[in-house]
Amino acid sequence: MSRSVIKVAVNPLPWVFTESGWSMTRQVLVEALSDLREVGFRALHAEIPAEMTVAQYRACLADYGFEAAPGYFSAEFSDAATTDDVLDQARRAAQAHAELGLSEIFIASAMTTERREHPAVGYLADDERLKRITDGLVAAADVMQAEGVTPALHPHVGTWVETEPEVRAVLDSSEGSSLAFGPDTGHLFWGGADPARLVKEYASRVACLHIKDVDAKAAADAAANGDEYMAATFGRHVWTEPGRGDVDLDAVIAALPDGFDGWAVLEVDVPNLPTRVQSAQEGFDYLRANPAFAA
Repeated sequence: MSRSVIKVAVNPLPWVFTESGWSMTRQVLVEALSDLREVGFRALHAEIPAEMTVAQYRACLADYGFEAAPGYFSAEFSDAATTDDVLDQARRAAQAHAELGLSEIFIASAMTTERREHPAVGYLADDERLKRITDGLVAAADVMQAEGVTPALHPHVGTWVETEPEVRAVLDSSEGSSLAFGPDTGHLFWGGADPARLVKEYASRVACLHIKDVDAKAAADAAANGDEYMAATFGRHVWTEPGRGDVDLDAVIAALPDGFDGWAVLEVDVPNLPTRVQSAQEGFDYLRANPAFAA
């Protein structure tokens, strides 16, 4: 089976995501591109700073020898009162991706206070709410698909689509719809799932994926201590560089459909190495050493 066509990109989270908040500006973008170019990456998770147009963003990437890779759209899908606004946001996100030359985008339910405070345990699970979220995701998926962009469900710890039963429920209920699957190996693992098994079972719907590793001991310690999401992320260092954690990434890659030629986006939210550049280099070297990836 051919695996050598999997395209590699990176999410510049260590440049964007800090304990004090989220900051994606032109300055942050340029700093990340400069550093990541030296590492060896040539494709970046798409996130357009508020002060830039799509054309300006694309030109900035090109200036550093980069192309765009699938980005991320999240929204509160469980509230019917926000449906029109969410669908408009989804349409505009898909249009921007299409203008960047992309045909896929990750889509997720928004993080919530309740699950941020009790991550990875399916806190306050509710079948009726999950049904509303699924309906909202499918409606947004239809709008995005109409713009030529395939939305891929991205399970995420801290959201209402977090555990394996919730991921399965959304995928099973949306079978035959415009909603594809964009598994995140780390979020699935931390949420209690076997990423390789889910990828294998829903392989025909995988459009793109996030390569992410987890320190299982750190996750267990976070759970035992009752840590909220940010404490688990920045304090325990649940996330780690690929190959340094406990996710069976080789099994995930083997579970992808034969000839899969989509995007694999590397993510390490908070580096476990001394610097973010060292962390990115570790990730790049890991992917480059794996014949499945065109790093």
